[in-house]
Amino acid sequence: MTAWRKSVAAAAIVAFLALAAVAVANLGGSDSQPPAAVAAADPGGRDSRPPATGDTAAFAWLHPGVVPAGWTTLRLPGSPARLSAPPSWRPVAGDPGTRTLILRGPSGGIVGYLNATPRQGDERAANWSRFRIAHNAGEDDRNDKLLAAATGLRFRAATGACVIDSYTSTSGEHPNPFREIACIVSGRSATTVIVAAAPPSQWDAMAPLLERAVSNFIT
Repeated sequence: MTAWRKSVAAAAIVAFLALAAVAVANLGGSDSQPPAAVAAADPGGRDSRPPATGDTAAFAWLHPGVVPAGWTTLRLPGSPARLSAPPSWRPVAGDPGTRTLILRGPSGGIVGYLNATPRQGDERAANWSRFRIAHNAGEDDRNDKLLAAATGLRFRAATGACVIDSYTSTSGEHPNPFREIACIVSGRSATTVIVAAAPPSQWDAMAPLLERAVSNFIT
């Protein structure tokens, strides 16, 4: 996404040792909001959607839930899609129609990134793993490696296809490695892409928060 490339070019990734404490603190909050309706259930109460396929074990953390009280929620313009993160995450400007939240470390460097963008082209659940890698190459990323991919994953009142991949961004003066979760999620009235990213060296600390933000995504 353009906002991500610009943000990376503007700030170095810092404060690795402090991040674990920041991420743990941000995971607080109670699930006090009412849950969304479950989609695609038949009259007998059984989920009629086809089963997930691919490397589903890599996405075992995906448990759709309600947004914790106190989290920041941004709604995409003209769309039901909503992106949420803890209050320490801050919105930044991006492409029209998109929403982006970032987390900065104590020295100002970006240590976490969340973005939601409406489907804009030929991306579909069926071609998502190929599309995402090609998209990153089009952004001049290098060394992109697909780590996991699955389709038919359950979101709140929606179904999605997701990848986990790593790459090296060539934006800015120095190449920077990143790891991301990227999903295309189709609901009743909108299809939206959500991306959650962090430097690989911080992935273990950031992953629980990023995974929860993806799990809580609504479209």
